[in-house]
Amino acid sequence: MDMKLLAAVPGLKLGINHYTKITVSESPQMLKGKLQLFQEQLFFELENKPVTEFPGINEWRTVWKALGADPNRYRHSTEALMRRIKKQNYIDPFHNAVDLNNFFSLQHEIPIGIYDLEKIVGNVAVTSGTEDDGYDGLNGRFNSLQNILLLKDDYSPFGSPFVDSIRSAVTEDTTDALHIFFLRPSMAATEAFELTTACGNMFTSLSGGDVRSYILHEGQTSIRVD
Repeated sequence: MDMKLLAAVPGLKLGINHYTKITVSESPQMLKGKLQLFQEQLFFELENKPVTEFPGINEWRTVWKALGADPNRYRHSTEALMRRIKKQNYIDPFHNAVDLNNFFSLQHEIPIGIYDLEKIVGNVAVTSGTEDDGYDGLNGRFNSLQNILLLKDDYSPFGSPFVDSIRSAVTEDTTDALHIFFLRPSMAATEAFELTTACGNMFTSLSGGDVRSYILHEGQTSIRVD
């Protein structure tokens, strides 16, 4: 983790789940139903509550501002999902990895990304983007990442709480993955670890495989994922 992030956002934490030997496939009906029901409940809640009044949404807007980005122009991924739901433009099921990722993100009000580990080159750095950073995203266009928190490997940026890249996307061929939770900076480290491990256990209960969980924070700014 780049120390300048911690200077700008004291308390910044990332939860990391390393999955091995998982099976990515169509979601079971239980997960499809759970994701649909949760979106319908959010829709009714959003009729009387602005998106920006959700604590997690608002906290990540504050992170955007601290890093020098405009949260109204570049909305983080969870805020974008909620604004879709507010218009009853619900997220369709995709596969178990993406569906769980979206469910966790809405449930905990934080941006979350999942990445195919075999598509990641060398070491991963957590930093903020420069005017030269960007990639083709899952939203179907090229995205500039200036002043936005991002993940980059030895090749290029590949993920962010804004939008993820096509290059690192999880597919049904993925067996090893990194699941990155962009946690609320206000969250205590113990609570952060509990959230990350609980999500990891739910993920592997549906995808199979194994999980190891870590927290990246001020007291541990680097980890080795084996």
